Amino acid sequence: MGPTVTHTGPAHAPPPPTARAEPPPVRGHGAHRPAEGRRSGSRRENLAGYLFMSPWIAGFLLLTAGPMAASLYFAFTDYNLFDAPEWVGLKNFSDMFADPRWQKSVEVTLKYVVIGTPLKLAAALGVALLLAQSRRGQAFYRAAFYAPSLIGASVSIAVVWRAIFTDDAVVDRTQQLFGMNAGGWVGDPDMILYALVALTVWQFGAPMVIFLAGLKQVPRELYEAAEMDGAGPWRRFWNITLPMISPVLFFNVLLETIHSFQIFGSAYILGGQGNPCGPADATLVYTCYLYQQGFENSRMGFASAMAWMLLIAVGLVTAVLFWSQKRWVHYEENAR
Repeated sequence: MGPTVTHTGPAHAPPPPTARAEPPPVRGHGAHRPAEGRRSGSRRENLAGYLFMSPWIAGFLLLTAGPMAASLYFAFTDYNLFDAPEWVGLKNFSDMFADPRWQKSVEVTLKYVVIGTPLKLAAALGVALLLAQSRRGQAFYRAAFYAPSLIGASVSIAVVWRAIFTDDAVVDRTQQLFGMNAGGWVGDPDMILYALVALTVWQFGAPMVIFLAGLKQVPRELYEAAEMDGAGPWRRFWNITLPMISPVLFFNVLLETIHSFQIFGSAYILGGQGNPCGPADATLVYTCYLYQQGFENSRMGFASAMAWMLLIAVGLVTAVLFWSQKRWVHYEENAR
């Protein structure tokens, strides 16, 4: 028998563990493909967005920004639409401030804004308070009161309004029934502006709808609690309704004030042919005089200066309104 061979180690020893091969690092252009793909997708989305916005951008540049820049340049020139503009500096502005008819237009415009805007808003709020109550035929009344806002600014309505306020017309005959022989308002320099104000107040439908939406948001629990405490209708209106709808009231005041400064068509037509802007310049609002200077007298440089003065005035009035809202406008976050 041969010698016995002995083994000191295990009979079936497992092989030593081998290190797992790591993938080689990726080098070159392929390492940036995911990030570049995201950037490429973002660029395509931005390009699509600009493509859809391009009609608005083109319209803004060609119809708004471009004419505004041109009018700003013309405001410092002597330009009559036929000859090349000649730079005159601040002459248009100095002539404007010294022009008696320009001063008259400012006076008439301010008078119209101060009288017409509060009356229009008061009529809109009063009718909105009536329509906020549940009643039969409510949808019909809302549509009927809103309709004048859709057609009131048209030329045909202004012509009809002039016919109503002429001599021996509807208004004149109604006055005669009460012993008033004042004649037609259109031919009276002291009354024609009030005819224009009446036309403006008649178009209270748009602010009425906004007031109505604000009134619907006032919680009914506030009125019920105030009524249990003995508050009357006027006290509930003053202490609950007005504070709760003050943001809506501020919006309407701001919007209607700006619109009042821009009144033109009704004032121009109400004066009649051969006598635009009223007898004795009674309805010579700012935009009416601007139109006369720019298109009837071919003083486009002077008219451009007037337009920029109107823009500055409306901007200042808007800034004052925004500053004053801190005192009388109550928002929900301020009440918490």
